[in-house]
Parts: sequence; C-alpha cells; structure tokens
Amino acid sequence: MILTITEAANFRIKEMMKEEEKEDIFLRVGVNGGGCTGLTYGLGFDDTLKKDDLSFDDNGIKVVIDKESAPLLRDVTIDFKQNMMGGGFAITNPNAIATCGCGHSFKTATNAGTPTKDC
Repeated sequence: MILTITEAANFRIKEMMKEEEKEDIFLRVGVNGGGCTGLTYGLGFDDTLKKDDLSFDDNGIKVVIDKESAPLLRDVTIDFKQNMMGGGFAITNPNAIATCGCGHSFKTATNAGTPTKDC
C-alpha cells in the first residue's frame, strides 16, 4: 500500500461514493503542480483506469494513483477531521519538506513543483 486512509476518512469517502450513485467508481489520488509551495493534492472519484495507474484496496475503497504521483504519496496518511466550522480531509505527508499555511500544497526534497505566481 502506498498510502493510508484513516477510519474517519474511509467512512466519509464511502458516504460520498454512495452519493455519486455510480457503479464501479474509485478514489483517485494524485499530485499536480501549483499552489503556493509548488505541488497540490488531488482527490476525486473516477471510473476510468489509465495504462500506468497503480491500484489497491483500502478497507473496501479502491484507490488509484498515477505512476508519477506515487513516489510523492508514499507513506501519506489521509484523514477526515470534523469540527464546529465543518469538516475536511487532512493529508499528512512525511515526504514534504515545506507546506503552505492551508496545507493544500507542498514540496519535497526532490520535487519543488511549479508554485503559483499569485500566492
């Protein structure tokens, strides 16, 4: 397994998948350039596998990661936190050497990404 999904995140993802009302969807996790620090996380549902995708099952959720994102997501933990202001997914990435204040972008020692100029 490349990354870990906590019990709270697993529960919320399964709820969201039910709301999609589609058969055979999976959770796609990836990394794209951008954000204040250079790389941003992508989480979403998909139903189309690509040639070089890596996939695994995490407690009933099929997780798919593109080959380029996999090294940047190794040992990442995805959690879901609920508070009085609402809830959201929180990502802990031990590979990140810098993150932005909101926690949505990061860079690693080997990949600085492409920071957004207006941050």
